[in-house]
Amino acid sequence: MVKILGESNSVLNRFILELRDVKIQHDSLRFRRNLERISEIFAYEISRELNYKSVQVQTPLGIADMSTPSDTIVVASIMRAGLPMHQGFLNYFDGAENAFISAYRKYSKDGNFKIQFEHLSCPIINDKVLIIADPMLATGSSMVLAYKALIEKGKPSYTHIVSIIASKEGVEYTRKNLPQSNVSLWLGAVDDELTVKSYIVPGLGDAGDLAYGAKE
Repeated sequence: MVKILGESNSVLNRFILELRDVKIQHDSLRFRRNLERISEIFAYEISRELNYKSVQVQTPLGIADMSTPSDTIVVASIMRAGLPMHQGFLNYFDGAENAFISAYRKYSKDGNFKIQFEHLSCPIINDKVLIIADPMLATGSSMVLAYKALIEKGKPSYTHIVSIIASKEGVEYTRKNLPQSNVSLWLGAVDDELTVKSYIVPGLGDAGDLAYGAKE
């Protein structure tokens, strides 16, 4: 299931505009905050898909019947760029458990690359709702590898994959290489092209560098 939130007009589209705008995006604090705010919107939308239970709460004047999510949530982010998104999800799912994946593109001399995993920190995820966050879904290969690494820690009841900007190629690759049930792909926008180095066009550039500074 693919859900593209940017297809409907909302304040989400202004936040994505600011992520893309070369005149704005070099303010790294604002860039990180926009990643966080966008993730809060995704968190709200995902909350509609959760299971709920009825509870009673004592108020100063009586008892109120309320509902609250009954799922245990695990938020997993792909570092570096996924860290502001991780915080956005925790702002709403403050009781969530947490997972972190260290992955990067390792380029060879001929310009080709493979996704290199260095570290995975994750709780047991059996029967929990898994949310995997990464701002960009370019080829889709890093997201698929991240999912496969995470499910070695258990079988989630449901998985929500969240990227702010994706390529059409990345969406198709992800759909073909992940289970067809119990997985949803949440996107802000889908762009048409990838460069020869697999950067999304028009995209926004390197999200990790814009959030945290250039790397060697």
